[in-house]
Amino acid sequence: MDDQLALRIRLFHETGQARPEVAAFVAAELDALAAEGLTVTEDTAGLLTNHLMTALTRLMDGLPIETFPGDAQVTAELAGHPDAVTRARAVAVRAEKALGAPLPGSEVNFLGLHLAALAQNSPVPRHSSAAEERTRS
Repeated sequence: MDDQLALRIRLFHETGQARPEVAAFVAAELDALAAEGLTVTEDTAGLLTNHLMTALTRLMDGLPIETFPGDAQVTAELAGHPDAVTRARAVAVRAEKALGAPLPGSEVNFLGLHLAALAQNSPVPRHSSAAEERTRS
């Protein structure tokens, strides 16, 4: 993760927009993505970071996350990105275990879109046994 993305996370926390445990969880997830060979920078993962920080914070604050009118379109788009869907579901499982914040299906789908975009912006091959094992957990 680059310095600008780390600053984004720190600002979310320092300004009270995200709980410390959410900021730590998101930072760990981004570090894991970078360790898998994905290019995790402000440019490639800024929107992913914002989305995950705000979604998890809302859930932990007990605020409902509504379904989105475009859910069917998002699902259709994700059909071409099965790895991103698998990865998004794995992040959702870890978030629920770590934070007690179960992401609803529509949020998992949007997370999948962000992860698909991140993968497309990462020229480094992403396949490794460590990456596969992390996705399964």
